[in-house]
Amino acid sequence: MKKSILAIATLALVACQNKSDKQFEKLEKMNWLIGQWENTTAEGHLTETWNKINDSTFNGQTYFIINKKDTVHNESIVLTQVGDDLIYRPTVKGQNNDEAVDFKLTSEAENTFSFENPKHDYPQKIVYKKVNEKSLMATISGKQQGKSSTESYPMQKK
Repeated sequence: MKKSILAIATLALVACQNKSDKQFEKLEKMNWLIGQWENTTAEGHLTETWNKINDSTFNGQTYFIINKKDTVHNESIVLTQVGDDLIYRPTVKGQNNDEAVDFKLTSEAENTFSFENPKHDYPQKIVYKKVNEKSLMATISGKQQGKSSTESYPMQKK
């Protein structure tokens, strides 16, 4: 009888450990995003920096700077797993009353993660694709003033 109780207790403990190990599995698949990413073009310098806050949350900051001093775009991002949902939550100063907008993970395949919010004005879709360990492609798309629009931002890890 003692052996049966010990076996059941051991199985219960292992089952609980396995469940907690997988609790934030969707977010863990994006661990490669942690770090600083950059792209410099004739238009300016784009920097996106990601930090792991805890097991369920990453924090991101995006800046687009022109003329080496003028910040024309500043965005704070929270990437968080809530239950089974992975939420990409950007806040852009001067947009949406300075409030965050939620984009829910709608698909993932081969290091490509698509987040969507069909009710948002623009973009309605945000995609991060890991090209390799040092390169990613961020793409935003949707309808803008009634026309389909897509913008892609290749970035290199610094």
